[in-house]
Amino acid sequence: MVVDDHPMWREGVARDLTEAGHEVVATAGEGRQAVRVAPAARPDVVVLDLQLPDVSGVEVIRGLRAALPEVRVLMLSASGEQQDVLDAVKAGATGYLVKSAAPAEFLEAVRRTAAGEPVFTPGLAGLVLGEYRRLAAGPSAPDRESAGTPRLTDRETEVLRLVAKGMSYKQIAERLAISHRTVQNHVQNTLGKLHLHNRVELTRYAIERGLDD
Repeated sequence: MVVDDHPMWREGVARDLTEAGHEVVATAGEGRQAVRVAPAARPDVVVLDLQLPDVSGVEVIRGLRAALPEVRVLMLSASGEQQDVLDAVKAGATGYLVKSAAPAEFLEAVRRTAAGEPVFTPGLAGLVLGEYRRLAAGPSAPDRESAGTPRLTDRETEVLRLVAKGMSYKQIAERLAISHRTVQNHVQNTLGKLHLHNRVELTRYAIERGLDD
């Protein structure tokens, strides 16, 4: 689903997605319209502009996530401002890409977002990681030495560390000289042990524990 208030841009993005083999189930030019349409359209991924004429993209993310908890949102915005990025991610965006990105970069970001991988324009990932480190250092951070922390194997911890660095499954497989399926299995096992639901939550968990260093 593509949400943008500029018709030419919206149609161009939808066309690029269709030509790349994706099914565009809906488009919308306003935030409230997107939240109304999404439950019936049931998109896997929403490509969402941050600046909309009626409500902010951040409010739209919250509305979409309330209606479709499993939906993945890729912000596609002209803004690369720190607060805009952090607000979007905290609201539940899976990734954030600036509109100056090349078409191939955009399509790869959509593919990775659909797979549940956090995706950010180069330079923005470090910003998000830094914010999670700051939050993790606060009084509400989990006790890293808690006796109740699930025990991961050395390989699971190694894969988790690479996930936290923003690497794709393919890159992790190449780095560790193991198969793509083995990486997936390690991630699924880790998710189960930590009672997490997806790669975004797993990345946040890893960052809070400093595993991305």
